[in-house]
Amino acid sequence: MSPPALSRHTFRLPVLYPSLILIVGLIALTTLAPQAVEQQLVAAQSWITAHFSWFYTLAVSGFFIFLLGLAISDYGKIRLGADDAEPEFSLGSWLAMLFAAGMGIGLMYYGVGEPLQHYVNPPLAEPQTLGAASEAMSSTFLHWGFHAWAIYGLVGLVLAYFGFRYNLPLSLRSGLYPILRERIHGPLGHTVDIFALCCTLFGLAPSVGLGSVQLAAGLHRLTGWDTSGLAVQLSLIAAVIVLAGISAATGIGKGVRRLSELNLLLAVLLLLFVLFTGPTVFLLGAFSDNLGNYFSQLPQLTFRSFTYTPPHSEGWLSGWTILYWAWWISWSPFVGLFIARISRGRTIREFITGVLIIPSLFTFLWMTVFGNSVIWFDMHTAQGALSATAGNVDALLFQFFDYLPLSSVAAVIAMLLILVFFVTSADSGALMLDTLSSKDPERSPIWQRLFWAALLGLTAATLLSAGGQKALMTMTLIAALPFALIMLLLAFSLWRGLVADRRHSQQKFTPASSFWNGQHWKQRLTQILQQPTAEDVASFIHSRVRPALTAVALEMQAQGYTSRLEEHDDGGLSLVVPQANLRNFVYGVHAVARPMASFALRDAGLPASERQLTYEPVTFFADGRRGYTIEYLREEEIIADVLKQYERYLSLSQSQQAHLINTTPEHTL
Repeated sequence: MSPPALSRHTFRLPVLYPSLILIVGLIALTTLAPQAVEQQLVAAQSWITAHFSWFYTLAVSGFFIFLLGLAISDYGKIRLGADDAEPEFSLGSWLAMLFAAGMGIGLMYYGVGEPLQHYVNPPLAEPQTLGAASEAMSSTFLHWGFHAWAIYGLVGLVLAYFGFRYNLPLSLRSGLYPILRERIHGPLGHTVDIFALCCTLFGLAPSVGLGSVQLAAGLHRLTGWDTSGLAVQLSLIAAVIVLAGISAATGIGKGVRRLSELNLLLAVLLLLFVLFTGPTVFLLGAFSDNLGNYFSQLPQLTFRSFTYTPPHSEGWLSGWTILYWAWWISWSPFVGLFIARISRGRTIREFITGVLIIPSLFTFLWMTVFGNSVIWFDMHTAQGALSATAGNVDALLFQFFDYLPLSSVAAVIAMLLILVFFVTSADSGALMLDTLSSKDPERSPIWQRLFWAALLGLTAATLLSAGGQKALMTMTLIAALPFALIMLLLAFSLWRGLVADRRHSQQKFTPASSFWNGQHWKQRLTQILQQPTAEDVASFIHSRVRPALTAVALEMQAQGYTSRLEEHDDGGLSLVVPQANLRNFVYGVHAVARPMASFALRDAGLPASERQLTYEPVTFFADGRRGYTIEYLREEEIIADVLKQYERYLSLSQSQQAHLINTTPEHTL
């Protein structure tokens, strides 16, 4: 008899149980005493923003610069997966899912609200002026542009690289593999995934609550019904979670992908509607100005901390930019994991370009069309009525539509877009929660995804009912500080992994392989399996290198050329061929000690694996080139290698381009 369906699961229990305990405990704390908890958490958050604004500014700037550096470097050619891996999704589907998961519902909620609030209360300019409008758009671009996507992109790139290139589990713990090694499978790894899972749930739940409030405002605008009651908002949450559960059950390749493509289509339709029914000429000019201001001010915007400005500006920084950096960081485990999941087969350069540039440019266009439109209407048509209600973000979008023709059509499209964004965030969130808690996400049963979708909806509904939503949001923002430190470690781990990857791909066969024809293969295998000692190398130099170099020297002398053998204090031996007005030709061999790899030291099957060093006979030359090991060469093969190097030396001595480094007659080795 087969076991019951619920008994078949792929949960990683050391991650699941502590996570559920933390989730239930924190929800209980924030719902039973929301005001007291919120007061304490707000005080903690204020202390963090006051004392660590510099850290957030430098860290986020560093993430952005680090990704740009990787994209333009040779590391950008490395593929997220095997070298012959192909992308799982088309470029259009991939970008649609990036957009939907990364910013989605936030653009609908803050697309008109944030620019208008900056226009009313700018950091430096005079409020409600053209200067304030320009500053409002630069600040909005900063908060929603390259830096935000760099936070998501860093986490996503680390997870995709180690997941698909190193074949590690697609979870946050894998990103620390170069630091923790096998300990990622123990308590330390479990702790990292527990932290990521809780951040994901607590970052998504308040957003689900905010989305339900905006949906309720849209319903009121379209129908005139009273949707301010809690029952309506809870019903909306329930409906969205049911749709999200259906989508999550079908997987990323079907439900999430199709909803994301629908998202993008509806977003483009609404964008074009506002662009061509609003102040079109003004918006097109504003987009050009906004891009110019943003790119010209990008270094200043990136690092600004308002240290030399009035206290008002410093408060604006902590209340906007630093909170945004904390918010994106707290969302990055979820969004980064989702981006990683859909990015197999792309190169690092494609990944960074796709994640940083393309969604940012669409976001800039969106914020220009909606943000500059609402500011223009407030200045020319509404006579300040819109800016007077800038704080009521829930209803501001639909109030803005009243100044457009066919406002009901715009409101319907916006409602559909909010709903689809809402569902997409919830279903992709449920899938990522299941991934974080599962030891084999590809084989997890459907009921596990439905479990996380239900828990997400229950958490959002409970917080909305008890008023604990703001406390939990504040708690999530506080958790962003330690996770920013983890992100620095992830960046360091990624660098170490890429260096090892490049070293592996560039490793060439030893010179001995170019001479070897397969003869004496048993002796060759014995040499490969051994870890040579200093005595072994000394014996090799005496028994093989010395006869080979002596034979070459004697033959050159017989043909009228001066040559000699030189002994060195380190036990090395070299053949020297002096040349008038040129650097001497030198072919030498000496013993070089190298530390044994840690995995080799742990391997009891290797002979003498307790030693910490191994030795190799390595060549050296008068021009300072890097030498190479010749430990497998036989005497006649060493002679062939000497002649090959001497032929190269003679060819270079006749080259005008290499004349400067070749003409050092007073230098001998």
